[in-house]
Amino acid sequence: MEKVILFTYIGSLIVLFTFGSHGFIMIYYYLKNRHKRDEISENLDFYPVVTIQLPVYNEMYVVERLIKTVCEIDYPIDKLEIQVLDDSTDETVEIVANLVKEYSLRGFDIKHIHRKERTGFKAGALKEGLKTARGEFIAIFDADFIPRRNFLKVVLPFFKNPKLGMVQTRWEHLNRTYSLVTQIQALALDGHFVIEQQVRNKAGYFINFNGTSGIWRKECILDAGNWEADTLTEDLDLSYRAQLKGWEFKYLTDFTTPSEIPSEINSLKSQQFRWTKGAIETAKKMLFRVWRSDVPLKTKIMSTFHLTNNIVFPFILLACLLNMPVVLIKNSGQYDTYFYFMSVFVLAFIASFLFYLYSQKDVYEDWRSRILLFPLFMAGSMGFAINNTKAVIEALFNKKSEFVRTPKYGIEGDQGKWQDKKYALRKKAIKPSVLLELGVAIYSFACVVVSIATLQISAIPFQLMFTFGFGLVAVLSIKHVIESNRKIKEKIEHT
Repeated sequence: MEKVILFTYIGSLIVLFTFGSHGFIMIYYYLKNRHKRDEISENLDFYPVVTIQLPVYNEMYVVERLIKTVCEIDYPIDKLEIQVLDDSTDETVEIVANLVKEYSLRGFDIKHIHRKERTGFKAGALKEGLKTARGEFIAIFDADFIPRRNFLKVVLPFFKNPKLGMVQTRWEHLNRTYSLVTQIQALALDGHFVIEQQVRNKAGYFINFNGTSGIWRKECILDAGNWEADTLTEDLDLSYRAQLKGWEFKYLTDFTTPSEIPSEINSLKSQQFRWTKGAIETAKKMLFRVWRSDVPLKTKIMSTFHLTNNIVFPFILLACLLNMPVVLIKNSGQYDTYFYFMSVFVLAFIASFLFYLYSQKDVYEDWRSRILLFPLFMAGSMGFAINNTKAVIEALFNKKSEFVRTPKYGIEGDQGKWQDKKYALRKKAIKPSVLLELGVAIYSFACVVVSIATLQISAIPFQLMFTFGFGLVAVLSIKHVIESNRKIKEKIEHT
């Protein structure tokens, strides 16, 4: 039995080590290609017709900001079509209708496409709009994004390359300083947007459209088979289908599109669940096609890492749960050779640290203060293991679920509150998964106590991270539910 536990634990560590050490590969390519910076200019010598699609669903706090900002983009008005793809069921519909009427009177070609049925969710809305889109190029912005005025003039020149199918810009974070939750999120997202996307693109590997703040060549979308709704990450799915068709993608690290990230942790958990589940669904759908294609072997390998990296979450949880028995086994002194071997796994932690260190150093002058959040980020990632493991399991066993949108509240900087907004004022119950997170936090703390008692000092740092990670996620989940329910009670009493 002891050997079974040890081999299971080591197996989990091997999976985590494999994906964690992939960070060394990312850093290698980053250092090799970091001198290659894109020349950002506004020298647009052609003005094709562009359709801007704005998929929205119950976005009453941000939709006006979005439409106004899009209508202020510096581009010939006769070459611009704006589609508000509205699946809303609340006041957003009326807000959009009034804004569309106002800007239509100003001469904008702006249309309100309102679906009463959310067939295909976001993918269905984008596909519906594409049927009538007159643009040669399709720009897409989610409701929580604020495109810069020169967005089209900066991005469109890259399409002089006839093989280019999509250009993605880097996300910037409007409300990064709002709370500890948003600061940790910003660090996590920067790892993807500053290092991963940049490195993959410069090294010639597949990248993905991130669902917003990018432009597609319409011909590329249609050639790749159009938007499909059989995964929760329609953007990742279409990206792979397009690149397998031979289309090239471009990623702009040095041109950003500001956005709002979730301020409330239960919304963040829903978003992470959707992204995790959708990525595994896309991996199941696309990996065989990737390996069957004639792309280079190294592209196939890198694509496999890209599509399957979320598989780590069940193994994070498994490693956490096996901590106690492993500590007790180690204390027996019978398997010292195994534990000497395990020490190599700390390299994965170093790889992750360097990955996020360079993501901050590449674009921020205050990178030293930002990277101090890395231990909290690592702990928080561990704390999401239960939430994301459920997403992985559902995807693997083909359990379909609704595309749950992430509520936006129009929060910028460290100002504003989400607690008194309509989308937060819904009676909530504490989910069983939160109680599991709290239980695992208590269990992890017990592992710390046992490690101290048995003088297994090397195990304590990671056990503390598990304790803090699961504890933080659980406590914030409970806290935010209580705050939301309290606001509902206050509103009822006030009326």
